[in-house]
Amino acid sequence: MKEIILCKYGEIVLKGLNRGSFESVLMKNVRRRLRSLGQFSLRSGQSTLYVEPLDESIDMDEVFERCSKIYGIAKLCRAIGSEKNVESVFAVICERFSDILSAKKTFKVAVKRSDKSFPMTSPELAAQLGGMILSKFHHLKVDLFEPEVTVICEIRDEGAFVHDVAVDGAGGIPVGTSGRGLLLLSGGIDSPVAGCMMAKRGVELSAIHFEAPPYTSERALMKVERLAEKMSEYCGRIQFYTVPFTKIQEEIRNRCPEDYFTLIMRRLMMEIAQRIAERDGYLALCTGESLGQVASQTMAAMVTTDAVCRIPVFRPCIGLDKKEIIDIAYKLGTFEISIEPYEDCCTVFTPRHPRTKPALADVEKAQAMADFEPMIKEAVENTRVKTVGGY
Repeated sequence: MKEIILCKYGEIVLKGLNRGSFESVLMKNVRRRLRSLGQFSLRSGQSTLYVEPLDESIDMDEVFERCSKIYGIAKLCRAIGSEKNVESVFAVICERFSDILSAKKTFKVAVKRSDKSFPMTSPELAAQLGGMILSKFHHLKVDLFEPEVTVICEIRDEGAFVHDVAVDGAGGIPVGTSGRGLLLLSGGIDSPVAGCMMAKRGVELSAIHFEAPPYTSERALMKVERLAEKMSEYCGRIQFYTVPFTKIQEEIRNRCPEDYFTLIMRRLMMEIAQRIAERDGYLALCTGESLGQVASQTMAAMVTTDAVCRIPVFRPCIGLDKKEIIDIAYKLGTFEISIEPYEDCCTVFTPRHPRTKPALADVEKAQAMADFEPMIKEAVENTRVKTVGGY
């Protein structure tokens, strides 16, 4: 019997008249994500995307794993379809659950009937299927509250589908439905989490990273590219910008007061990032800042950073504590890469006593001690870009 994956919509069902455009983008994203695995039939109906393989040799474990990381899918399950009659459904149950039911002691049957023309109600069909299971597996008992096995039957317009309990998908809305954003991606824990949180809200994400050789190494850059690669499993393919930042950081060190180093560095990063964003069509910047986490992330410090920004800056981690961010990083698979001990330019020339409550006028005065404009233009012009990720 052919297996099919049912990808259940979440927030998409609330989208009203433009729901079709969200469904279309989701279908495109799924098709791209599965392209390397083989040919599939994709169709949408009753708040579900049906993913059906057209080749029996396709690795359905990998298909399910990839679908579970696609934003816009709230729940998903591996199901087997049948005709809409009791005998066919029971035959599928025996095929799908025989080994499991033989090894367990309790079960229940749950029926969801979205096709109201089906002649039996959900409780009636559940009771009949339960009785048929008991007649075949004599050792079993029904437990409606804590069963070891739950057999689910969905009666839909196009057929019946049998599966076990659905698992959580990535949630959110499809990538590509909320515009394009540029993530300032360091080698730390927070910024990959922030990027994926924005992608979950439909943002088509690119990443910009600042390197400062010889103070940062080639392996540090490779680490950040691997972070972007891991993020692409959720975000889709990522345009990865690498900005040469050494001259600017050395100029900050040589010309500006030490306690303002980090603030001036971040202001110049934002200026470079937004010039690239304006040039290449990104509507907003995104950072991994969390309020109060470090000296440059106090409210006063972020005011001085935002003062140079002409486009919106999104900070999805702003209200999360470190444990919450780490928990998300574990789930995304970025944590182990983030904690690898390779330096990034944010830790170069760190001041011994950074300002936590800076005044904007004082920061601007400190930054004016050097003429950064030629170096900003040079950094933008010499920025390299490559595509990271498989879809």
